[in-house]
Amino acid sequence: MSVVGIDLGFLNCYIAVARSGGIETIANEYSDRCTPACISLGSRTRAIGNAAKSQIVTNVRNTIHGFKKLHGRSFDDPIVQTERIRLPYELQKMPNGSAGVKVRYLEEERPFAIEQVTGMLLAKLKETSENALKKPVADCVISIPSFFTDAERRSVMAAAQVAGLNCLRLMNETTAVALAYGIYKQDLPPLDEKPRNVIFIDMGHSAYQVSICAFNKGKLKVLATTFDPYLGGRNFDEALVDYFCDEFKTKYKINVKENSRALLRLYQECEKLKKLMSANASDLPLNIECFMNDLDVSSKMNRAQFEQLCASLFARVEPPLKAVMEQANLQREDISSIEIVGGATRIPAVKEQITKFFLKDISTTLNADEAVARGCALQCAILSPAFKVREFSITDIVPYSITLRWKTSFEDGTGECEVFCKNHPAPFSKVITFHKKEPFELEAFYTNLNEVPYPDPRIGSFTIQNIFPQSDGDSSKVKVKVRINIHGIFSVASASVIEKQNIEGDHNDAPMETETSFKSESKDDVDKMQVDQEEGHQKCHAEHTPEEEIDHTGTKTKSAPSDKQDRLNQTMKKGKVKSIELPIQSSLCRQLGQDLLNSYIENEGKMIMQDKLEKERNDAKNAVEEYVYDFRDKLGTLYEKFITQEDFSKLSAILEDTENWLYEEGEDQPKQIYVDKLQELKKYGQPIQIRYMEHEERPKALNDLGKKIQLVMKVIEAYRNKDEKYDHLDPAEMEKVEKYISEAMSWLNSKMNAQNKLSLTQDPVVKVSEIVTKSKELDNFCNPIIYKPKPKVEVAEDPAKANSEHNGPMDGQSGTETKPDPTKDNSLHTKSSGEMEVD
Repeated sequence: MSVVGIDLGFLNCYIAVARSGGIETIANEYSDRCTPACISLGSRTRAIGNAAKSQIVTNVRNTIHGFKKLHGRSFDDPIVQTERIRLPYELQKMPNGSAGVKVRYLEEERPFAIEQVTGMLLAKLKETSENALKKPVADCVISIPSFFTDAERRSVMAAAQVAGLNCLRLMNETTAVALAYGIYKQDLPPLDEKPRNVIFIDMGHSAYQVSICAFNKGKLKVLATTFDPYLGGRNFDEALVDYFCDEFKTKYKINVKENSRALLRLYQECEKLKKLMSANASDLPLNIECFMNDLDVSSKMNRAQFEQLCASLFARVEPPLKAVMEQANLQREDISSIEIVGGATRIPAVKEQITKFFLKDISTTLNADEAVARGCALQCAILSPAFKVREFSITDIVPYSITLRWKTSFEDGTGECEVFCKNHPAPFSKVITFHKKEPFELEAFYTNLNEVPYPDPRIGSFTIQNIFPQSDGDSSKVKVKVRINIHGIFSVASASVIEKQNIEGDHNDAPMETETSFKSESKDDVDKMQVDQEEGHQKCHAEHTPEEEIDHTGTKTKSAPSDKQDRLNQTMKKGKVKSIELPIQSSLCRQLGQDLLNSYIENEGKMIMQDKLEKERNDAKNAVEEYVYDFRDKLGTLYEKFITQEDFSKLSAILEDTENWLYEEGEDQPKQIYVDKLQELKKYGQPIQIRYMEHEERPKALNDLGKKIQLVMKVIEAYRNKDEKYDHLDPAEMEKVEKYISEAMSWLNSKMNAQNKLSLTQDPVVKVSEIVTKSKELDNFCNPIIYKPKPKVEVAEDPAKANSEHNGPMDGQSGTETKPDPTKDNSLHTKSSGEMEVD
């Protein structure tokens, strides 16, 4: 079973795997541990990762990048429209209203949903990890920003399914970093002591996230998280691009923003310049050749200018830091360490802002690029039964408060209840009790839309079905379980109705209620809330989970789980209540339909097959081209002596014609044509190749056979001279050996004479394989006879000595030879200490 963690970034992706007792980040086919989040579609095939990045400028309209922010959003979403201006490729409204991309693939315009695009990238990362691990990969943990809403999270989950991956957990990036930091720490405080509070700051290419985590031995708890989803490395790049666009407009009279190719080149150069300025404070040049209209452009920039240019961006670093401290109710002195990750945290001014706020030095013990992937791989190992990992519990949080709304018979017509507040622990389950006479609908939405970077507050609606009044006309008691699961996605997990059972005797003997409840007059309002905390990563759940009761006035009470369980057991024993599961119909916001998802999976399979066929076609074409160049080179050197002048001229002409054909009508042919072409060339080239190989290898084979014949002849000579070493050999068998060697000698001499008469341009009389076979035959026939071992001679023993050995000392002997050494036989004495010893 494979364990893989994937950091799915806006700009780059990283893969970490668990193997050899540790976590390592793996490299792709370019020996690069960083795979660009980039897909380029062509007329015949797709390029993904490094190969696609090199086509950003050359294949502008069909190279997709920077698509992470489009997940789970409609085409009309303000964020999508903002991104659309920045992107060089075309966005399109999909039939279900979501945002998609429109590109030219296989010579036709085709729309792709964002789930398909991310699915392509994940399929590539899956292939890379399979190549590194040398086994199939299915289970993985994928990182996402902590501010992703339910719709965005579900969209990433669908993309993982398109790629054929089983995502065990969608993990918040800062939580993954915290896990990578904490699991190896040996000096964490025990569980009964005050936890160690560490701040994790992650500023990547497109977003900025901050979280505070409390660490105890074997335990990680996220206290609070804040973010700025619109601040990252690319904002600094854009500031530089805008500056140079204005400068070039004045200096060179060119409008860079009109030319998408030139603009992309400028972005690439500005990104390089930004990185150089992080390490160097002096003036740095920017030079681009043949930039636009065959113009070479140049400029310069230093760090002081850059910081002045991006002052408004640097000012946005502090507010999330302030907010996270307020949410966690901590002071600066409560923070023991500040860990930074992400590419943009390397900018000196960003570090300066963080240091200035906390009045403390920043720690850079984590790998800024790979920490997220490593944390994901660790989480995957914890969830996997195939790996034994140190016990470590992880409690994440809910980023936004979530409210449920339902219809009531009150005057206002609706009831509301905030089921999960902001920064509530997750994964988590709660049970809400309703009193209803008919099916009802629960609507889930984000409480404070101004906190959520998403235009639609709705999460989804859930209809609880098959509810009827009790037999006495009273409202049915309905228990609804709501959950934030391991992926951070909200759902109504289950619903059940508690039915009264009418049995003989007074049914007032025991109360129908299984818990304390506070009923409203109409019995329509939420009765109580019971809470089950799920530690999603642990192998087993605690027997007793915390419980919380809320009446319609908002008063909370807590009852001991054991008391509640006892009352429930007593009531069940008396047969008063029965629980029946109810069907739930879910309608989730921006949820991808199963049929549509299946069609995406099918299309991905077809595209993978198309890529495979195209690779095989290209390999066949390259094999022909390689053979032409390789053989032509050897014709003038190695094979020169083994071909006649006439054949040389003929073969040279064939090779030249094939080369011309490859670059003309043979440029784009089916795979079979190339395979046939190669076979045709080999028909001419192979005889020459064989002559050369035979000539090179024949002397050694002949020499080996000759040596073996000489060795056997020496044994025959020694046998004739009555050498005692061989006097045990059978004369008849030795006669056979002599005859066999005589035949082998004559075969060898005749073949060598015949071969010596031939020129190098003629095919050999005897092949090396025949000589090797003859040599093996000789070994098999002669060796068992000539190396037959001498029979062993048994020497008769002295009867008196034999008798003394077997029957003990004879008369007149002391018997010292047979008496055991007491030191050597110590173990024998200790084992049988209860027995009497006799001398």
